[in-house]
Amino acid sequence: MQLAGPGVFGPPKDREEAIAVLRAVVDLGITQIDTADFYGPHVTNELIREALSPYPEDLHRVTKVAARRDEQGGWPHARTPTELRDQVHDNLRRLGLDRLDVVNLRVGGVEAPEPGSIAEQFGALAELQQQGVIRHLGLSTVSAGQLAEAQRITPVVCVQNLYNVARRADDALVDLTAE
Repeated sequence: MQLAGPGVFGPPKDREEAIAVLRAVVDLGITQIDTADFYGPHVTNELIREALSPYPEDLHRVTKVAARRDEQGGWPHARTPTELRDQVHDNLRRLGLDRLDVVNLRVGGVEAPEPGSIAEQFGALAELQQQGVIRHLGLSTVSAGQLAEAQRITPVVCVQNLYNVARRADDALVDLTAE
């Protein structure tokens, strides 16, 4: 996210430095890169591909879907099954992959989940998983109820919510995922 330009929009100030950062983290032993095609948009995935492809065997690419960028740099939802399928294929193409390691369905904004069912959206991603273009599915910015709903569709390997030493609202969700 921070490899793109200001506001996660447009190219970085120094493309070569961004490429060097990506190569350095892999050289330091980092084995997971978190990305999304809406970072930039497209910029971060293109940088990752340029810097790291062919990818080390132990490097996992985790991406998010369910948003896009508008011309003003906003983050409107893109959650229809068709939009989700298109985003998965855009991620595959820009990263130069045949299969994504993990795709997280982004449900809420940055701060908190949005209420409502995610069955239709998560089901569309589960179909892509069954087709072999996604290895694992995860969630981003969800409630415990949404996690339970998704788990009834297919296993969830990760939950990516805003959680840190200062923001502990999801303590119960962390305990649930540990179970």
